[in-house]
Amino acid sequence: MSSKTKILIVEDERDIAELIVYNLEREGFQVETAVSGEEGLDKTKKEHPDLVVLDIMLPEMNGLDVCRALRLDQATRSIPIIMLTARNEDIDVVTGLEVGADDYITKPFSPRVLIARIRSVLRRYKESVESKSEFLQFGELTIDCGKRRVTVSGSPVELTHTEFELLFVLAGRPGWVFSRIQLIDSLRDGQLVITNRAIDVQVANLRKKLTVCGHYIQTVRGVGYRMTETP
Repeated sequence: MSSKTKILIVEDERDIAELIVYNLEREGFQVETAVSGEEGLDKTKKEHPDLVVLDIMLPEMNGLDVCRALRLDQATRSIPIIMLTARNEDIDVVTGLEVGADDYITKPFSPRVLIARIRSVLRRYKESVESKSEFLQFGELTIDCGKRRVTVSGSPVELTHTEFELLFVLAGRPGWVFSRIQLIDSLRDGQLVITNRAIDVQVANLRKKLTVCGHYIQTVRGVGYRMTETP
């Protein structure tokens, strides 16, 4: 990974932040830190890092609110975010993904695993930006894969990185039934850090955002999901 790749660590526990910084700098990353939610939000908007590692339990403004704010801002909505937190209940994982996180790691964690996850998310993001140049059309729904732009009846639809990836996977093979495990694998490079319930939440959010085109994503009872072959 290039030494120019900038990672912002938003973590109020000093020992944990220093551990992450030490290991990331050893791997050649450029690392910035923030100790509160508001500082993390401000630094992300000003410095536009390549990826944010974001703790949930933060002073002033929690990580979920920071993530939500970043996804609502045109300038920062496409920045990959990895949640880092002591919470490990399914509802916490679902909530983190629901507000737009791309991955989720619980404390205590291995620095090697964190680095692997960072590389994985950055690689998936780079590949999705550089290699997807085609248009996909489903009735009023248009997917510009190169520009990562989605429109419904000509109106733009704002998706998180993960929501776009999920739509691309389904739309890339219309009629093909994807199990929840297959979708998790495609979104997480085989690292099963989320649950079937989390995939259901992502699909529900995606359908809602696609409004009149949401029904193009069909539920296959007991199996998973597919994109309709004909609108």
